[in-house]
Amino acid sequence: MGNFVFKLPDIGEGVVEGEVVQWHVSVGDSVSEDDPIVDVMTDKATVTIPSPVSGVVSSLSGGVGDMVAVGSMLLEIDSEDASGTEESSSEESVPEETVPEKEAPKPLPTPPPEPAPVVTPAPAPSDAPSTKATHRVLASPAVRKRSRESGVDLSNVRGSGPAGRIRHADLDAFIAAGGAVSGAAPSAYSTKRTEVTPVKVVGLRRKISEQMTLSKSRIPHFSYFEEVDITELESLRQILNSSKDENQPKLTYLPFIMLALSKIMPEHPECNAHFDDEQGIVNRHAAVNLGIATQTERGLYVPVVKHVESMDVWNTASEMQRVTGSARDGSASLDDLTGSTFTITSLGREGGLGATRIINHPEVSILGVHKAREMPVVRDGQIVVRRIMNLSSAFDHRVVDGADGAALIQHLRRMLENAALRFM
Repeated sequence: MGNFVFKLPDIGEGVVEGEVVQWHVSVGDSVSEDDPIVDVMTDKATVTIPSPVSGVVSSLSGGVGDMVAVGSMLLEIDSEDASGTEESSSEESVPEETVPEKEAPKPLPTPPPEPAPVVTPAPAPSDAPSTKATHRVLASPAVRKRSRESGVDLSNVRGSGPAGRIRHADLDAFIAAGGAVSGAAPSAYSTKRTEVTPVKVVGLRRKISEQMTLSKSRIPHFSYFEEVDITELESLRQILNSSKDENQPKLTYLPFIMLALSKIMPEHPECNAHFDDEQGIVNRHAAVNLGIATQTERGLYVPVVKHVESMDVWNTASEMQRVTGSARDGSASLDDLTGSTFTITSLGREGGLGATRIINHPEVSILGVHKAREMPVVRDGQIVVRRIMNLSSAFDHRVVDGADGAALIQHLRRMLENAALRFM
């Protein structure tokens, strides 16, 4: 049996290092050839790397969150298949130094106890076992309630009222002096939580952190908000959903919004673009490739529906379901997750009324869609109930002027409020 040293392979796409995001094996585990051993995240994607041989894992290199360069050791496997493979270094192993056992520290001398204060006990009646057992505490119901909530035994509190009656001030003084509490459970409001749970930022969460920091630090954002009356659009959506065949997906608002954007983008090319700020070049795209921000159990992904300008509402809905579904179940390809020219983000029913969006660098625009709700509005001098949806957007002010960003959102509003315009 030989020692097989497995190094991080060249994953391609110009990748020079990867982050260990999850080990599937531990030292001492038996593995078979092609068993998954580690998940490595690169700038492009997360890759599960299989074992090239069968054997027993003897060592691992790198913990979760560590960066490993291509060609560096990932792990060692004791394997019968190690002949002809990359062997470990022939250097003689250096025995570990024997560290002399530290002499146990001598205990410090115990200081003599302080003399106890002399207390003259009050004489107790000879026919009573104890004063505390026979003494009845005098206190109002309000004081007793406070004592229960504070966990204070009133028999320990000295009352200053008539016949030793305990007042609120007596209870306050007892608590302020650090008086002992009774065995009763303290009030829920008196329990302090002091736990601190450290969570290492690794994998996708680290990539999100880096991307958001890059976007917010390099892009001067400006935000723009608008509300849209989608009452007629809702009617159209209901009609289409009621008449669709079983192979067609159920329509939400997003496919209509996506189609409207693809229709109007040729008139707003500055918003469908990437800004290479290092080269000083704005690349305006003819293709409308819409990234759809998607929350998954592993974090936020932005799968892309490409060439929306060539689709109808059913194709758009189907492709959106495909790419967002693959992002959620982890089967999304690199092509599914790259190439967006404009991003849409929606929290559905949790969408709230508005939010300041962070642009997906190197894009220059982002649109936020908020939940639709019925509201009273004034139309032709009358108060009527309409279905209203709020939109929030952000633009890169270096290349998109405020008037241009507002023009895009107003054009989108007209398209959504007048659904027939999409066919004209």
